[in-house]
Amino acid sequence: MSTEQNMAWPPNGPTSQSWRPGHAPGRPPGVRTVWLAAAGAAALALMLVITAVGVLAGHAAQPIAQQRAPVGQAPAAAGPGVSMSQVSAVAAKVSPGVVDINTVLGYQGGSAAGTGIVLSSDGLVLTNNHVVAGATSVTATDVDNGQTYKASVVGYDRTEDIAVVKLSSAAGLTVAPLGDSSTVNTGDGIVAIGNAGGTGGQPSAVGGTVMALDQSITAQDDSSGASEQLTGLIEIAAAIQPGDSGGPLATTDGQIIGVDTAASSSYHYRAASGDGFAIPINQATAIAKQIESGQASTSVHIGATPFLGIQTSGGSGNGAQVVGVVPGSPAESAGLWGGDVIQTINGDSVDSSTTLTGLLDQHHPGDRLTVGWTDSAGQTHTATVTPVAGPVG
Repeated sequence: MSTEQNMAWPPNGPTSQSWRPGHAPGRPPGVRTVWLAAAGAAALALMLVITAVGVLAGHAAQPIAQQRAPVGQAPAAAGPGVSMSQVSAVAAKVSPGVVDINTVLGYQGGSAAGTGIVLSSDGLVLTNNHVVAGATSVTATDVDNGQTYKASVVGYDRTEDIAVVKLSSAAGLTVAPLGDSSTVNTGDGIVAIGNAGGTGGQPSAVGGTVMALDQSITAQDDSSGASEQLTGLIEIAAAIQPGDSGGPLATTDGQIIGVDTAASSSYHYRAASGDGFAIPINQATAIAKQIESGQASTSVHIGATPFLGIQTSGGSGNGAQVVGVVPGSPAESAGLWGGDVIQTINGDSVDSSTTLTGLLDQHHPGDRLTVGWTDSAGQTHTATVTPVAGPVG
């Protein structure tokens, strides 16, 4: 299993079944390409927290700074600012409101895992967008009752790396104890809880300290050199691991004040110091409430992700270059080929895959889109394309 996969699928290029033979040129060295659901190589806010480990991408997780233990066992190293007994007590209080999230990445032929925080007894769950990005199916196992549920993505904000999923036919779930992140101070002791390593079962927990507030970090994708920035984060000295993403960061009183994120050797942070970050819970729940109420915006997408079925490389201001086309996809039906450069969507200019992602996020499966592109011979084309439902953005 791969832990916390991203939306770049397949990460090592498509399988032979995914290419239109003769329609896609070889991938240039160093260019990271993305199969476009709501499009592109653009969701770098989620790339920062992504950890790709194992058979899909072959990316190793970062070294672990502190040992951890499952809930109910004393951690071998509680971490600065908290005792082992505090870690155990907080984990016992918070973990009943936690779920282990598992996804199938159909276009990658793999799977991934992360963590979620229960927002309602009928199964609304808060997590990171990158935990479910690229998923063709999602399941969640409730830590408290042990049941596994099919899950659907209600909506997501890729720029803030937040998503809300709904567990099917769930009832009577234990709601996580949410706190107030505005009360957090530098030096406070904290406990990070999650599905470390994607192993499932009882979550593990590790203690640490708040190092800084309102931090900005740059997320770097080594394979493409592209980057994005998240702001307002809580910086912590705690051993956040692959699989923890989407899990709770709690105070020593057992109140959740953040959503854990994790990095890997290929998707990493450029930050001054610290070994972990969390999205403040006030920020995360504000986005979650917007998603729950169905209020789409330029950054929040509600419902199913529109899928064109193209693979693109980044772009240098001249458009989003098509590198491959999925057989039988709307893009193939419209006549798009590898080597084409998409330049407009419904008349709006496209200067990169990032822009293409943002424009497509404003639409849904079944919408009729007018796509303009230039082929490798320099000729311009326009076609109406109707996207279908695809993997999460």
